[in-house]
Amino acid sequence: TPEELSVITGQDNVSPEVRSEKDWRLFKVKGPLDFSQLGIISRLTKILAEEEISVFVLSTYDTDYLFVKEEKLDRASAALQWVCRVRVA
Repeated sequence: TPEELSVITGQDNVSPEVRSEKDWRLFKVKGPLDFSQLGIISRLTKILAEEEISVFVLSTYDTDYLFVKEEKLDRASAALQWVCRVRVA
């Protein structure tokens, strides 16, 4: 946007003088998912919201990613364990 530029990269690639959020881990939703499938991200983020886990979502053409802070990773993984198409990375 005219106000900002957001870049997602490994935190080791970020220079110390750049404002950044660190210590995120991600869940990869195995895809590609058909665009006619509804509510997948909504369902996953609802599960995490119920556990009071904040999430950052990135969707690409083929894949969706859910980012959670590292200190919440175990709780998020336990909450999502029943979803067989989600794996932690």
